[in-house]
This record gives sequence, C-alpha cells and structure tokens, in this order.
Amino acid sequence: MPAIVLRLALLAALVAGVVLFHRKSQEREPRIVAAARDKILLIGNGTEVETLDPDLATGMPEHKVISALFEGLIAPGTDDPDEDAPGAAASWTHEAFTRWTFKLRPEGKWSDGTPLTAHDFVFAYQRILSPDFAADYAPMLYPMLNAEAFNKGELQDFAQVGVKAADDLTLEIQQKGPTPYLTGILKHYTWFAVPKHAVLRHGKMTDRLNPWTKPANIVSNGPFKLKAWRFTHYLSVDRNPHYWDAATVKLREIRFFPIASDTTEERAFQDGQLHMTDTVPITRIPFYKGKTDGSYHADLNLGTQFIKINITRKTVADPRVRQALSLALDRKGLVTHVLRAGQLPCHGLTPPGCADGYETPNLIRFDVAAARKLLAEAGYPEGRGFPKIELLITQSSSARMVAEAVQEMWKKNLGIQVGILNQEWQVYLDAMRKLEYDFAIAGWVGDYPDPSTFLNLWRSGDGNNNTGYASAEYDKLVNTAEVTTDLGARMKMLQDAETQLLQDMPIVPIFWRVHCYLQRPQVKHYKSSLMEHRTYKVIDLEAE
Repeated sequence: MPAIVLRLALLAALVAGVVLFHRKSQEREPRIVAAARDKILLIGNGTEVETLDPDLATGMPEHKVISALFEGLIAPGTDDPDEDAPGAAASWTHEAFTRWTFKLRPEGKWSDGTPLTAHDFVFAYQRILSPDFAADYAPMLYPMLNAEAFNKGELQDFAQVGVKAADDLTLEIQQKGPTPYLTGILKHYTWFAVPKHAVLRHGKMTDRLNPWTKPANIVSNGPFKLKAWRFTHYLSVDRNPHYWDAATVKLREIRFFPIASDTTEERAFQDGQLHMTDTVPITRIPFYKGKTDGSYHADLNLGTQFIKINITRKTVADPRVRQALSLALDRKGLVTHVLRAGQLPCHGLTPPGCADGYETPNLIRFDVAAARKLLAEAGYPEGRGFPKIELLITQSSSARMVAEAVQEMWKKNLGIQVGILNQEWQVYLDAMRKLEYDFAIAGWVGDYPDPSTFLNLWRSGDGNNNTGYASAEYDKLVNTAEVTTDLGARMKMLQDAETQLLQDMPIVPIFWRVHCYLQRPQVKHYKSSLMEHRTYKVIDLEAE
C-alpha cells in the first residue's frame, strides 16, 4: 500500500474514532446539560394536571402550568412574585377599594394574534359564575357585587353583576364592599380572562367538556403557549411571540413532568433529568440540608396542612369526637422528629403573617387526657366501639409519613384503629368531591394575602369545602366580613369565624408549611413566593 494511502486510511480511522467517542460522550451527557444549552427548563410538577381551563382548575399542579400560559390583569412582580406588577392591565385605579377601573394595554393579544379585550374578562367571569358551569372556584369571585346571587341562581341577569367592559380596553369591577386585597386575588387564575372566540368556536360557554384547551385548540395570553401535552409523560410550553412582554422572556421552552412519587422525582433529579423538583422526600431532607452545593431550598409558604373530616359519617358526627382527634396529635413532635424541614406546629388554621392586624386564634393544643375524656363522653371510652377508619392520602411519601404518624398517635393516645388508603391524584380528588372518604390528609396554600383565603373555603356549598360542613352562623360571619368597611371590625369577624371553625372542627390543622424542593445552580432568577406565584418570564438557564 502506498504511504500516502496508508496515512489517509489512518487519518480516516482516527476521525471515525473521534466521532464515535464524541457520540458516546453525547449519549452519556445528562439531559439537563443539553436542555440548558437549548434554554429548556425541566421541572417536576407533582402530578398530572387535571385541566388547563382557568375556570375549572383547582389544584397546585394546574396553578404552576396555567401561570406560564395565562396572565391576569395584575401579574406577579419580577423581583418579588408576591408584589403586584402590571399584567394584562397596564394600570388601575379604585374608589375606596370598592369601584375598580383597569386599563388594558393596547398591545395585549392572545397567542393566535387576536386582540385581548375587556370583553374576554367579562365573558370569563360570566362563565365561571354560571350555575350550569358548576365551577368549584366560583366563590373566589363572590366579593364582586351580585356574583354570589348569580352563581346560586337567585339572579338571572348577569348585567347586574359588578363587572362591565366600558370599552375594549377598560374593565370596571364593583365589589360588595372594600377589598384592599383585590390586587392579590387578581393574580389567581380564577380571575384570568379566557378567549371568548376560542371557547365559543369549540362549544357552548357553559360546557365543562368544551375542548378549547386541547393542544390543537388552546390559545393563551401569557409568556408561553402550549406546545405539547403527552399525558403522564410531560407537558411542554414554548415562547408566545404575541405576549406583550415577549422580549423579556429568557427560556425557549418549559417541560413540566407529572411525577407523583417524590422518591421517583428525586431520582430523576439525581440522574440529571430535572433542573427543579416539586418537593423533597422527607427522609432525604437531612441529607440535602448537609450538602453545600445549594441545591436544597426551603421557602416560607403561606400554607397549612390539615386533615379533612367527612362529617357526614356517623362516627364523627359528634364534634367531641373531632375535638378529641385534634387534641390527641403531638404536632410539635411531628414537625421536630418526623418532618424536620422547618414546618411550624399550628395553633389555628390561618398561618402567621397572613395579614396585618389579624391574630390566629390560639385554640389548638396537645392534651391526651382531655382527648380521652371527650372521646369517652361521646360514647367511645378508650376507643372501644370506635369503628376502624381510613385516612386518605396521595402517592407522596411525605403524605404517607404524616399519615403514619397520625395513625400511631391516634392508636396510642385514643385506642383508635386507622387504615391508610393511598390513591392516585385524580382519584383522590374525585373521592373528596363525592364525600367518599373518612379522613384525608390535605392542605391549602393561600391564593392571596388575607385570612379570607383560608376561611372562605368552609362556607356552605363552597366547591373546595368537601367535608359536609355547613353552618349558617359561620357563613354569616365570613359573608359580613366581605362587606364591612371598618378594617378592625372585619378582622374581628374573621377571627370569630375561625374560632367557630376550630370549635366545630370539620378539619384538624396540623402544621404550617414550608416548600422544600431541589434546584440546579444553572437555574437563574427563580424567586420564592409565599403563595407559590411564579414569574416564568424572568427565569433563565445557564449552560454548563
């Protein structure tokens, strides 16, 4: 073989070897590395979302995705998501916090290029309040004049509800009474606009099965638009070129992974499959706390973990039984020795710092002797005769650990046998709605900074109540507080309402929450939020 041919053959072999080595290196490259180069954020989202319709959504998984797709009149602040920033509305004014006027920005558009107008907001509010639509979150709009009466079918003419489009870019909202916290409420998806033209193109306004949110049909007005929804695999969104502030958006794409198991999610993070997790397994918190790479985060959270009680069950119909169950829980021991993430044992429902001038009633305590006395008075001395009950939980290992601790405390302190029933998220939600459960580990993160975000839930017929609890006296306190102009008097009414709730006890508060999650250092400008608002448009990824 001539020397020149030999050299060329050797060179070709060398090049082929380099290419093969490069390919194998690429195959070994973690997914997060390539995704960061392409500005694709990979994030755990807990469970599969139930819906992308802002008028039907109720859960935190939905909240996190909808916040990327849609934007309300007021948006989360870029430096502090709990602050108010212009969103679909460029500006707003009010008269005594009762009459509000919002000026929509003229450049506002839906992701299909259709102008966003005040009429879309009016349409959305009529839709969510329509009795035939049966939206669980309709009571979020009850502070608006005549909204409750229309939703309950007591008023037929929606024109009498306190919202109207004065013109295409002017929305006027009239409340029943002063609501200085309205700007906070407006960042919740129940107050977002929905595209009237897209909804009606695919069905009737009040059709809950209207397919307008399917990937081929949906249009939105947020920084991102829906790209793909591979059920049980991932949901992806990419940049919305028609978003009014599109120039600020840093990420090209976000992929939300519905990983219900926190241990599976943690493995995905460790294997380089995720930039951020939704949570951290309780048993792994001490490990991550000891690491110095900054991946572990524990953010303050305006949230409460509690046990919902189906009080339509005969066993717990007596309030003394429910009080006994609460008194038998050692909350301090639970957060100190089991959870270990900075949670606080709660002495009421509403978390501290919910609003200036509000004091959470100090009515929750640990007292085994008092618990046994109440249970005996209710006809179950030392737990005798008390039927075995089931505690409903989701697939989260954290929920299981809390449930097991509660199970052990009730057995040890009251002699009650408790089973634990693990259900997939959608089945869990369905069981709650249908009152097909005994007890359930549940929680609530405030939708806005005011005690009413926790106390309105337990009004008769509220879509998020799901306990069978109904009290005319409680309803009167909460409803009167909505129209009271004196701030001090209003806070007193809400405190009285919480006091009654804790005496009637359709729920057993356990602890005030923190949000624990894992995050790669490549994720930049992610801001923590008491209410878990997310300002996706400023989040960036730094390539390794």
